Amino acid sequence: MEADLAEQFHVSRSPVREALQALESEGTLLATPYAGALLRPLSAAEASEIAEIRLGLISLALKPAHPHLAPAHFDLAYDLAKRIRRTKSPREAFECNRRFWDIIFENAERPILWEMFQKLDDRMTRYYPLLVKELYPTPESRPRQHEALIEWYRKGEFAEALRAFKKIYLEMVDRIVDHLEAQEPAKSVE
Repeated sequence: MEADLAEQFHVSRSPVREALQALESEGTLLATPYAGALLRPLSAAEASEIAEIRLGLISLALKPAHPHLAPAHFDLAYDLAKRIRRTKSPREAFECNRRFWDIIFENAERPILWEMFQKLDDRMTRYYPLLVKELYPTPESRPRQHEALIEWYRKGEFAEALRAFKKIYLEMVDRIVDHLEAQEPAKSVE
């Protein structure tokens, strides 16, 4: 409950309300008026849907961004891709991922597309602990989709960059989905 959180953290209800609204908008909480908020469980269906939409948005950004990217952009993106694979912190992985996509989407000069991607990216935030801590706990085990994308994209090979990214990314999403489906309680048959 909002009042309980405000009291616990010694703040007014206004910042608590704003924080809860932000968490609800990114899909982390389910809020019920006058009843409180509950943590929304990770969902195989949600992960699949987000992945499908993200791939569509990425494909719309690659070609228009490319002419605006300098070699330094590609180098920075590749360094961020390597950091995503090396970090043990879900937060750092998310931040590096966001900066990676900033490079491409900002240079695509399509602000609505970038806004939509950011909202989906925010929604994926809660899946990072699962990825970094459980499914891919070591740098060697982590997928290389960002690196593969940049390796081809740097050469101007848009279709191959997207194909390489998509293949690795969807394998990762399949692993998330399989894991989450195995965690979901069996649905009763009526």
